[in-house]
Amino acid sequence: QVQLVESGGGLVQAGGSLRLSCAHSGLTFSMGWFRQAPGKEGEFVAGITWSGGTTKYADSVKGRFTISRNNAKNTVYLQMNSLKPEDTAIYYCAIKTGGSNWFPPLSYPYWGQGTQVTVSS
Repeated sequence: QVQLVESGGGLVQAGGSLRLSCAHSGLTFSMGWFRQAPGKEGEFVAGITWSGGTTKYADSVKGRFTISRNNAKNTVYLQMNSLKPEDTAIYYCAIKTGGSNWFPPLSYPYWGQGTQVTVSS
């Protein structure tokens, strides 16, 4: 059974940092983080291959966010620094099974329940 459980969200002031975690059931797939803000479409944030050797970022977070994984702990992380109010959203981790394009949500058949990140100005 596929399980993804996100944690680490919360309220932080602009310029602050948070680290999100996504615990999974020992899956050997690439994984991604997405986010959805109120009234907006969901968007790809970051992705990482099973080995961790390849990562991908949305332009909006490049240089501020870092995705990593610890396969021994079955966990994927998203370190978020220099947070901005526009980063406020529900953040989801997801398993990527299809295609070479990181961005389409349809490439991710399994999703966690999400964790709220709120950045105050």
